[in-house]
Amino acid sequence: QAEVQESGGGLVQPGGSLTLSCAASGFTFSNYRMYWVRQAPGKGLECVSAISTGGASTYYADSVRGRFTISRDNAKNTAYLQMTSLKPEDTAVYYCVADSRIFGVGPWPGAAPNSQGTQVTVSS
Repeated sequence: QAEVQESGGGLVQPGGSLTLSCAASGFTFSNYRMYWVRQAPGKGLECVSAISTGGASTYYADSVRGRFTISRDNAKNTAYLQMTSLKPEDTAVYYCVADSRIFGVGPWPGAAPNSQGTQVTVSS
């Protein structure tokens, strides 16, 4: 059964850092683009970052560019999202999504994530 499991969220002060992990199983991880999608309270799903199958190409929403870094380790079937200089507006549930289709960053046009996600709260 294909599944992903996010971890690494938590409560952090503004300006702080967190690294999210996404462990994948049940499918050929290296065949899928990986996306980090977030949902802030009362808002819709937003793709903040994406990475190509081999990791050579990365994409970022304007709101996180320069602060977030997406990466993947195909040998470990894991994707990561390093988040620095966190802001209160980054508060959201973060999901990772594996999809063979090519989506851009911004409002998420794909299906709603069916994983649990990991909560990131940025607050003093």
